[in-house]
Amino acid sequence: MLRRDDRRIIIHFDYDCFYASVLEAENPALKSLPLAVQQKQIIVTCNYEARKRGLRKLQLIKEAKQICPEVVIILGEDLTKFRDASKALYAHLRSFLWGQKAERLGFDEVFMDVTDMINHNVGLLNPNDLVHSFFCLDQQDPTQGFEFDATKFCGPTFPSPCHNPPGGDRMDLLTYRLVLGSHLAHYIRSSLDHECGYTATVGISTSKLLAKLVGNVNKPNIQTTLIPPYTHSFDNADLSNVIQFIDDHEVGKIPGIGFKSAHKLRTYFLRREPTSQPYTERDHNDQVKVRDLRLSPGMGAPKLLDLLGGAGAPKDIGVRIWELLNGVDNSEVLEARAVPTQISIEDSYQGINHFEEAKKKLQILATSLVKRMRTDLVEDNDDGTGRWLAHPRTLRLSTRQRSPRNADGSREYSYANGRISRSAPAPSFLFNLGEGIESIAEKLVEESLVSMFRKLHPDKSFGELSLINIAVTNMVESAGDQKQSSGRDIGQMFKNQESSLKKRPEGTYSDRQPQHRQNSSPSWEANTPLDEATWEESEDEEESPLAHTCDICGAHIPAFALPAHALYHAAPD
Repeated sequence: MLRRDDRRIIIHFDYDCFYASVLEAENPALKSLPLAVQQKQIIVTCNYEARKRGLRKLQLIKEAKQICPEVVIILGEDLTKFRDASKALYAHLRSFLWGQKAERLGFDEVFMDVTDMINHNVGLLNPNDLVHSFFCLDQQDPTQGFEFDATKFCGPTFPSPCHNPPGGDRMDLLTYRLVLGSHLAHYIRSSLDHECGYTATVGISTSKLLAKLVGNVNKPNIQTTLIPPYTHSFDNADLSNVIQFIDDHEVGKIPGIGFKSAHKLRTYFLRREPTSQPYTERDHNDQVKVRDLRLSPGMGAPKLLDLLGGAGAPKDIGVRIWELLNGVDNSEVLEARAVPTQISIEDSYQGINHFEEAKKKLQILATSLVKRMRTDLVEDNDDGTGRWLAHPRTLRLSTRQRSPRNADGSREYSYANGRISRSAPAPSFLFNLGEGIESIAEKLVEESLVSMFRKLHPDKSFGELSLINIAVTNMVESAGDQKQSSGRDIGQMFKNQESSLKKRPEGTYSDRQPQHRQNSSPSWEANTPLDEATWEESEDEEESPLAHTCDICGAHIPAFALPAHALYHAAPD
């Protein structure tokens, strides 16, 4: 008899060449041509045809045209079409789920918790004929589904090659469930390709951490399953496949271990400062594998707390990082939301050092923010009017300064300065649908953002700004049919507000205190450096890919692409 197994089955989807694929879906003729997407003066991504001809991410446009004169270059700074495509693909993936646990990570990644579907179908298996199994996709209609062979995994596995698991009672329950997960992932991938025209690289395991990492083993358009054993067997010297898999990763490659934390861990283990430049690939002498760190003398949660703890660090950071180093991740796949947790707009610059110039940039960003709010948060009624699905409570302004020049004219990487942020209550005029977008944006700048900017930078000579971000956060969903809707009674809301105002001292904002989770914002009374972003952040968290300015060539570089760009400059001519 099979023992109970409560581990979740998580599938991680990573769309292949997402930006280029969006353009190819819009114009199929581009699929056979070398295609590159341009932001500022660099290529931020390109399709596989372009890569075959020598192009790669983060090349300067001039160089790309020299290598491949026939390359088709399309501007990609307007993210609207990419955002819309991401939402459409997300809705398609969600349509397969029985529950609501589908979480987006950026534009091109989705986690799906399919545990309920897997458990139901395991119970339907016929142990006497596993080869001719049927996967039921609809609990209400048992005819909806697909046939599959439950005696073997679908697609590659880690470790590879995988010997087909034995059938019948000899297969443990976790293996059964992962086998079914691999076939479900293949079915959804095929649907994504045939019905939507997009391919995806997929990982299947029991946690977000492992599913994301194992999906990277085979790329592109391939799926990989991390197979059991998941626990260490004391009957022999073999480690679990989870430990073998996680041990071979460099510490900085583990989701949840940010750049600063990884730097501290490398420094501790190496007993010296790493010599590699920030955001570059580790030199061999600077690499620290998870295995090395995990097995180092005295290593454990208390030691990690000593190394990584301190002001601003989570109290449980030692336990969290120790779990990650052992392949343990208990974070839940978040339920799908009707509205985003926040809306964030930003752009990066080679250097803004005058207030009037900064004000012009604020106007551009504010206009984009108001447009996004009306697109993502307003639902059209039958009578042609609009209804707000949610109201953000907080307006946030963030900036980042360029590092000062060194004596030789070079600059340090701008990550060293970090962002500073100021938050305030979102002004009520933001929700006036009867007023034009440009008018609302101008009022937002004059009545809110200018004051917040001067509090962030009280000195007229505030140096050079390399980034400005404005965001609305702390969403309060309006009453509705969605599961996540607050459904609050308006009359009761006013009663609560009146009672709260009577108790609150005049001039305080006690209801604006930051809340724990991604939709929280720093306290509005102080300039607050933003901590390292966690890997679970949604697409709405500083989602613009233009986040860093290269001090060598002046190109604006997406944050995810900094390592490759640094290698580009380091490569010999």
